[in-house]
Amino acid sequence: MADPVVREFLGPGPVTVVAAGKAAAGMVEGFVAATDVPIRHGVAVGVEDARIPPPLRWRTGGHPGPTSASVLAGREALRAARETPGSECLVVLLSGGASALLAVPADRVTLDEKIEATRALLAAGVPIHEINCVRKHLSAVKGGCLARASPGRVLTLAVSDVVSPVEDDPSVIGSGPTVPDTTTYADALAIIDRPGLRERVPPGVRVRFERGKQGRVSETLKEEADPTKSLYRVIGSRRHAMQGAEAAAQARGYATTLIDTPIVGEARWVGARHPARMLRAAESMTGSRCVVSSGETTVTVRGKGRGGRNQEVALGAVAGLPALGDPMVFVSVGTDGIDGPTDAAGAIVDSASAARALRLRLPPPDTYLIDNNAYAYFDRLGDLIRVGPTGTNVGDLQLLLTR
Repeated sequence: MADPVVREFLGPGPVTVVAAGKAAAGMVEGFVAATDVPIRHGVAVGVEDARIPPPLRWRTGGHPGPTSASVLAGREALRAARETPGSECLVVLLSGGASALLAVPADRVTLDEKIEATRALLAAGVPIHEINCVRKHLSAVKGGCLARASPGRVLTLAVSDVVSPVEDDPSVIGSGPTVPDTTTYADALAIIDRPGLRERVPPGVRVRFERGKQGRVSETLKEEADPTKSLYRVIGSRRHAMQGAEAAAQARGYATTLIDTPIVGEARWVGARHPARMLRAAESMTGSRCVVSSGETTVTVRGKGRGGRNQEVALGAVAGLPALGDPMVFVSVGTDGIDGPTDAAGAIVDSASAARALRLRLPPPDTYLIDNNAYAYFDRLGDLIRVGPTGTNVGDLQLLLTR
């Protein structure tokens, strides 16, 4: 373990391990390889079956929505936390998807109610930090509840897919199961009370939030963590992905530049405007140029088609790319290899995409955007990017290549 503070905090062991998220298996493997601390027991939960070293147990949970398997994993995680001796350390390995994969409904709330509420929020394009606020107040494991269950020290190592409103915010990664929560039941109630949402959220959710606002239900963890009892480290983020993309481009002879600001907003509008911004960032460079950005856009679902936020970003770029002048290629891709409920990670667009679509007699891109059907458009063009699940998630990458 390279970080001496982390190594000292771990102590001689043994430790209890809870891992949750798309990178759970890889993070367990990395932790075991990086330390010689014995593991007493624990549980890991991810999106697909995986092999991990004993005595850890593997569970496959639900994503993007929690399932009964997610609840079983969440209960095992809470049990592991409670059984951690006061003199030992609970190691929590978090990555993207942990919110859905590690789920225990709060008292008087059913899993179906949690699922219905989350679906309503996702369909309305609610930002991820607001979705996590609601999740925390419907959960017995999020919002610091996992850490509160442990008598021992708690070390959290996290791979972050959080870009806003506070980048790599520990209280948002995995809905913050090991850190204090600054949001309240009043905040959660205000989110679900918006027009278009209040009718779609189950009544039981509203009842819990109203009782919480009245002080009749215990709040999420609020006190600041004791530094001798809790340590949190972000060990992977969108910046690492950008640096990797930059290094790969440089190895292929491109001059490169990075856009540091996270890319957020409605996916189709990001696609319409962002390539021009990327081109401006490349103005001072000569030769073959590569501009890299990253972030996480949102999609407001109004249609019945298939796709994901990266495919909508790419489709939003199709019409405007030829007008930017120089021949260029634009890509938007999810680092987890999964974009929405599809087998694609994203899509690739070039200056000739619109012309090729016309030759195939495809309707205009707006027709597909209205129906949230970007997948069908790029499937016809053969421009979907399919890489399969990568086993991690640090948000989305956009690349612009031009000469």
